[in-house]
Amino acid sequence: MDKHDFCIYIIDDDKGMRDSLTWLVKSSNYDAVAFENAESFIENLPDNQLGCVIADIRMPGMSGLELYQKLVQMNFQMPVIIITGHGDISMAVKALKDGIFDFVEKPFDDRVILDSISMAIRYCKNQREQRSIQEMLHERFETLTSREKEVMDKIVLGLSNKQIAARLNISIKTVEVHRSRVMEKMQADSLAALVRMSLKI
Repeated sequence: MDKHDFCIYIIDDDKGMRDSLTWLVKSSNYDAVAFENAESFIENLPDNQLGCVIADIRMPGMSGLELYQKLVQMNFQMPVIIITGHGDISMAVKALKDGIFDFVEKPFDDRVILDSISMAIRYCKNQREQRSIQEMLHERFETLTSREKEVMDKIVLGLSNKQIAARLNISIKTVEVHRSRVMEKMQADSLAALVRMSLKI
């Protein structure tokens, strides 16, 4: 993945700020799309959630914080960076606690906003990788039979083959066969690996 795989969405009612940020982002080799208000961004919500949103905290209509809350409700998982004025710092700090990725105070140095974007992109990459791993593990899990799933549930609880056999009313030999198939299908090379996988399914 390179920078052009990510898009930075800039939402600000101030045309000068919008144009300035768009130029800065594009000059750093990211793609950028600008909107003059939060409502127009919501109406044109991108399918590709690789990137981040930069929104002014105060705008006519929906504010940057209200936009963030709306995106959370819509399960839109792109990190949001809020641009604040001096008088909005306490509001921005509260927003951080509520899940906003970062805030940048005006007037800001170009390096500050670019560093924030870079951190948001790294976060976005990590989230995407985690989702890919989760999807892969779920696919493996779905290859298990219902009995193998039952056995796996007991394995990750730390039960021995003898205990699993008693719980499921099957022989120890049958448990051993199911256990072997679970480890093979899940591609787990140890009990610890299987437990970690189970936490992500």
